[in-house]
Amino acid sequence: MTLNDSYRTTVAAAFAPLSLDALNTKAAMLERLDNKYVVSGATLLEATDEFSKLFDVLEIEGKRSFGYDTWYFDDDALSSYYDHLQGRRRRMKVRVRRYLDARLCYVEVKFKTKRSITVKKRLAIPYDQYGTLDESGYSHVKSSFQKFYGGDFDKLLSPALEVYYERMTLVAKEGGERMTIDNKLRFATPFKSRSIHDELFVVETKSANGNGVADKILRTLHQHPTGACSKYCIGMIATGAVTRRHKFLPALKKLSACDGI
Repeated sequence: MTLNDSYRTTVAAAFAPLSLDALNTKAAMLERLDNKYVVSGATLLEATDEFSKLFDVLEIEGKRSFGYDTWYFDDDALSSYYDHLQGRRRRMKVRVRRYLDARLCYVEVKFKTKRSITVKKRLAIPYDQYGTLDESGYSHVKSSFQKFYGGDFDKLLSPALEVYYERMTLVAKEGGERMTIDNKLRFATPFKSRSIHDELFVVETKSANGNGVADKILRTLHQHPTGACSKYCIGMIATGAVTRRHKFLPALKKLSACDGI
């Protein structure tokens, strides 16, 4: 067992279990304010003492850590990346995500509102269609854009970046809050791949107001949100797919992903 596996196993074992149905009932969180933190395994263990009093962990068939594969799609101009880099309020991401352990697959479209609330629209697709956008997938993207922003979505999308990570999902015992803990991040384009050190964890808090109990616990440990920590954008930089990256340098440094780029 590696040091990283020891951290993850110890953290996962600290929580009471929660089923997938119970999770969706308590906190589907398709609309939320997010904060992301990059923390070490040691810091995560310290926070777990408090987290475990207030959160349960998703458990499916005895497992509490799950693998996710994601293909992000963008147009030739990489509009999704550059809209985020430039801080545009009107922006979106399109991805096809495969939930490996649950054997589920979705086309997911993420939007940002003027209040920086994340809204996610998703469409279930067959598991073996991972990494592709067929006609029904495009229709979902176009209809979601129409409903959210108005107007037509006319961009041609193609796979830009694949991301793999393992995730634990926590839900507040009283509902209304959710938290994910990701590590073993791997990024890949058709030309290059890059890994993040397994001892680093990306913790994302999701709450209605962006200041939930998890955020307060992390602040007591002198942890503060890491701005501009999109996995898609970090992965595009880390693999050398883009060169303009100033906004993401703090997150890159915390993830030790600046070397070689």
